[in-house]
Amino acid sequence: MGFAWGPGDILVYETLYKASGASGSGCSFIHEIRKDEDIYSPILRKLFNESHHIFVGLQTIREELPRDINAQLVRKNPHSVFYSDVHFVALFSGIILTLICFVLLKVSILLAIELIWNLCEVLFIDAAPAGSLLLHLLDWVRLHKADVDERAREVLQSESPAEHHDYWDVVVSYVLQGRLEEVRQMLVKQGTLQPAARSMYKQMDTLLSKMPFYNPGGTQTLTEFDVKWRHWHEEVDRCMQDNSFASNRHLEVICKILLGDEDTLLDHKELLGTWYHFLVTRLLFCHPTVKPTELHYYAQSCMTMFLDSRSVSEPLDNILLAAFEFDIHQVIKECSIALNNWWFVAHLTDLLDHCKLLQSHNLHFGSNLREFLLLEYASGLFTHHSLWQLAVDYFDHCPEFGRVYLELQIERVPLETERKALKVLRICEQRQMSEQVRSICKIMAMRALRNNRLGSALSWSIRAKDAAFATLISERFLQDYCAKGTFSDLDLIDNLGPAMLLSDRLTFLGKYREFHKLYGEKRFREAAKLLLSLMTAKIAPQSFWMTLLTDALPLLEQKEVMFLSLQEEDVEVTKVELLRLALARNLAQAIVKEGTVET
Repeated sequence: MGFAWGPGDILVYETLYKASGASGSGCSFIHEIRKDEDIYSPILRKLFNESHHIFVGLQTIREELPRDINAQLVRKNPHSVFYSDVHFVALFSGIILTLICFVLLKVSILLAIELIWNLCEVLFIDAAPAGSLLLHLLDWVRLHKADVDERAREVLQSESPAEHHDYWDVVVSYVLQGRLEEVRQMLVKQGTLQPAARSMYKQMDTLLSKMPFYNPGGTQTLTEFDVKWRHWHEEVDRCMQDNSFASNRHLEVICKILLGDEDTLLDHKELLGTWYHFLVTRLLFCHPTVKPTELHYYAQSCMTMFLDSRSVSEPLDNILLAAFEFDIHQVIKECSIALNNWWFVAHLTDLLDHCKLLQSHNLHFGSNLREFLLLEYASGLFTHHSLWQLAVDYFDHCPEFGRVYLELQIERVPLETERKALKVLRICEQRQMSEQVRSICKIMAMRALRNNRLGSALSWSIRAKDAAFATLISERFLQDYCAKGTFSDLDLIDNLGPAMLLSDRLTFLGKYREFHKLYGEKRFREAAKLLLSLMTAKIAPQSFWMTLLTDALPLLEQKEVMFLSLQEEDVEVTKVELLRLALARNLAQAIVKEGTVET
């Protein structure tokens, strides 16, 4: 196989080389390997469009953002994944539902992206302190482990919930997520119980209701909460030591989980699903006041305990582990390697940069890291037939190299239609990209000229301010007139305005058309004056002189003298030999009229 780089793609083709043992003749197909396949997905295009609008909105409030931007940037809706109010609010919640019918691989990638984004919000943007940190992590796990609610609905809708085969799995799943109110509601469904069993369930309900949760907005300090939590934990431990739930294995499992027993937690790997769920559950029941600086230690140990020693960690594991280590640069690096496009890392890095979190990482690519990733993402968008328009705004907000990239990329946009050319032209004009404006106009003018659309060609050449090309097209108009006796595109010629000053030939074309209008309106004296000025101004092409003389004949034959002003003109200045005959006839008529010579 051989390959060659295309504009944003790779072209792979078969060569004459054959591997040993190969038989049969090869074929000469060329395969196009797209650099960023996702941008060609109609469904994902909605994602790119939405994120673009919010990206632009964020740039406009850049100067207004304080360092602590929890209220503005951190999600409050549990299903939001990007910037809040003015940012990526609840973007995935709607889009991922649409993607259910899409390839499962794409869905899993987007779910992983949402998982990473939410964790970065918690750790980097929200920068939650001890106490609050665990509450945010619980929300994070609950958001991405929502299948328990669906199973709970199935159980509760059955005739006998307590007898349902998923009943205890649902109860334990709620415990593992710290959703103790839901656990209590599920335990009530046990119905009629023996007095001893009823006492056990009541005791468990009391333990569950007493478990303290830190309230960041309350009056209780973190130290006071820690003391209260330890008292509760000791009470649970006493119940275990007293074998209070020994006769009911399910309640005993719940009691062990409340104590944070590692073996019991690991016995429920299937319900936990992932090592990071195991991490958050372990912190909840063992270290609820965990500090951000301690997270990486617990994350590493939980990952080691949860994953099989023979299994290899997945890219997602490495990304989350880097996040728990607060290594922003490593998160971005791992995401760039693992994900199949630049969309996620570009927007994540942009947000982190707005939060002033990337200052120590800007030199890794020889330039600003944010700008590097935005440039890569926008360059990919430019290969798409409609998304290229979004890329323009990304380049606009890359102060160092954005302009250079835009100038290079805009020249590669295929101008299939005049409408698209006008879009590209408007973008260039708004940014004072004069060279690109001229280039686009010349291309479109040449194309129109080849198709014999003289009006369009002249319009584009005027827009390009290309005097030479305007002269060429003006001459074509005059040749057309000589051949057909009429002008095409009269509206354009009649409304040239100041544009006719672009070249002498264009000026002549406009004024000559004006002469015809005056003649048609029978304003002969004004028409004669204009025709005379065209004869003496030396801007008419030599091949057109005879046409001008022909146009003068009807005026010379008029009963009223139209060219009296010639007597006052310096004929020597005109040096137009071809006018002699017409001047002589005009002079003869003038002499007769004035009666200065006897017949």
